[in-house]
Amino acid sequence: MTSRSFLLLCGLLLAEAGFVAPAFAIDQNLPAAQTGRPDEGAATSAAEDYLDDRSTPVSLIGSLYNAIDRHEYLRAWSYFSDESGRPDFPAFEKGYETTGGVRLKLGEPVSDGAAGSVYTSVPTVIEATGTDGSVRVFSGCYVTRFVQPANQATPPFVPLQIDKATLRPARTKFDETSGDCPADGG
Repeated sequence: MTSRSFLLLCGLLLAEAGFVAPAFAIDQNLPAAQTGRPDEGAATSAAEDYLDDRSTPVSLIGSLYNAIDRHEYLRAWSYFSDESGRPDFPAFEKGYETTGGVRLKLGEPVSDGAAGSVYTSVPTVIEATGTDGSVRVFSGCYVTRFVQPANQATPPFVPLQIDKATLRPARTKFDETSGDCPADGG
């Protein structure tokens, strides 16, 4: 477990226990996607840059933007629940056709339990760089849903998923923008 993962886990446990923790942000500069035919060294680097982690809401959203940054849209699409309002896959993929890369900043997650599920709201800011070099900043909220594994008795198993996403264009620069989640969770 990395020190960053340990600190995040400690913060989430303290928050669930009712302790108020100071706000934090994870500013993740995602590596540029590999293009062309990779050589052996590039393949190793690409494998090291790959992130597919559904263990926490923060990791899940980090994995989503890792997939988008790597142009792995089917993987990105798979992080959303069927009930999330996600478009069909061809429309989802088309929505990113002019995205060259992304940068991600996440705020402090807030969780709330409900009937065997835990919903977590995660304030989010992204900076999207277009294939033409243009830069746009978006802010908002992702809501994830974790269905308690003990409550799942029939296939298919439902992992931690994105239940709702609300992002809108920001009027400020990436470093000056904060994500925000409504008090009702999303």
